Amino acid sequence: MEITKTQFTPVEQKSRKDLDFKAGDTVRVWNKILEKGKVRLQAFEGLVLSRKHGTESGATFTVRKVSLGVGIERIFPLFSPNIDKIEILRKSKTRRNKLYYIRTKAVKEVKKRLKSITISKDDSEEGVKTEE
Repeated sequence: MEITKTQFTPVEQKSRKDLDFKAGDTVRVWNKILEKGKVRLQAFEGLVLSRKHGTESGATFTVRKVSLGVGIERIFPLFSPNIDKIEILRKSKTRRNKLYYIRTKAVKEVKKRLKSITISKDDSEEGVKTEE
């Protein structure tokens, strides 16, 4: 019986610990995806809602993006070998550490937009337009 070992690429823990991003920042996470024996990179760009457990080995962060009008959230382990790199695109100042209220705020904005859309009917008779 042969035991196969899975190979993990080592993570630069020092550089990941020194990443200075917090809730409210916009980040792009490059995730490694295994397809047909090849590894490709896929980006997930969005707003950081929370960062949990500081810089310990089980540290995670939650990223939210809106794709085709649907909100998508992913929780990434900070020291995961499946993450190639984390780019910080935009820094912002927030008053909270956890921005979970943005979920409901986004829903309210979508509903507001749907209410403001009005279907207008062209009421001109027989296509006659008057120009002045």
